[in-house]
Amino acid sequence: MNYTIREVTTRKDAKVFTKFPIKLFNHIEAFVPALTLDELNVFDKEKNPVHEYCESIRFLAYDKNKVVGRIAGIINHKYNEAFQTKIVRFTRLDMIDDINVTKLLIDTVVSWGKSKGMDTIIGPIGFTDLDRMGLLVEGFNELGSFITIWNPDYYHKHLEQLGFVKDVDWIESQIKWPESMPERIERGAKIVRERYGYELVKVNKMKDLDKYIYDAFNVYNRAFSELYGFFPLTQKVEDYYVKQVKSLVKLDFVWFVTNKHKEVVAIACMMPSLALANKKNKGSLFPFGWARILRSLRKFDVIDFYFVAVDPKHQGNGVMALIIEDGIKQGLKYGVKMAETGPELELNKKIQAQWMQFNPHYHKRRRCYTKKID
Repeated sequence: MNYTIREVTTRKDAKVFTKFPIKLFNHIEAFVPALTLDELNVFDKEKNPVHEYCESIRFLAYDKNKVVGRIAGIINHKYNEAFQTKIVRFTRLDMIDDINVTKLLIDTVVSWGKSKGMDTIIGPIGFTDLDRMGLLVEGFNELGSFITIWNPDYYHKHLEQLGFVKDVDWIESQIKWPESMPERIERGAKIVRERYGYELVKVNKMKDLDKYIYDAFNVYNRAFSELYGFFPLTQKVEDYYVKQVKSLVKLDFVWFVTNKHKEVVAIACMMPSLALANKKNKGSLFPFGWARILRSLRKFDVIDFYFVAVDPKHQGNGVMALIIEDGIKQGLKYGVKMAETGPELELNKKIQAQWMQFNPHYHKRRRCYTKKID
């Protein structure tokens, strides 16, 4: 095949780029698409402020006039400067099962990276730690989530054939929801309140999120500072994500923890699973997508863990006991049967330890690959 590749330069190209994996995989039961509007906005240099310090580029591969693959490249200049690296990232890699297409896509991003002085390529990884990352390498038959990547098993085989090696893995697990409040959880939360003066904070109105959310992002930046690929979010990027969160978040499943000085020391967010609704929507909110999303927010039995962050100074003090206690209460109130953790770094034993008492079932693994650029 004589494949060709073109840069995404128009709004029409951007829509084709965004919808390509939906056309390729929506017939597969496990596949869950990204939200089309978010995917268009994340690469929009006018709408996503991360472009103040990141460059990005998108490409489509063609067999004559038929799209057979896509890929995006990212250079996070602030990250490279801070860690003295010359890394180009690839993301949104999707293609038919032909290694020649994969090679063309990767080679194109490598050439772009080399033109910018880069010497290493990693991926799939996005702009920030809140972006989609990690190629699925185990759990291909498991339903994807609203915030993760699904891909078939030939993806990692192609990358490894092209000389990529593992850089880091994330794992995901299922947790069966307790049928009642465990006594040990209540006891632990009581001890933490009395011993350290921590207080769980919930908000009832969306406008009240602003009282805590930016302090919570400071906690997030400190808590994740040592994790793979992380770079602190700027105020403008925080605003960008807050706007996204406010459009979908269910306040019963957002928690802040303050210390005795009323300072935010932890944040956690869970969401009713939107996987099946978004699959039926094919990633679109219009014309009827919003109705399915709203129904999923009202009635659900699966919940997704989005993220948990505890200030490093307060880790080990049992802060999570307060969040877990109220989380179980909320889950019981709504009839939750199962929880899905988000991707957790396999070396992040602290967060994994929080779920061990619930006998988690590890069922997915995703990987970020790396390769030196010749």
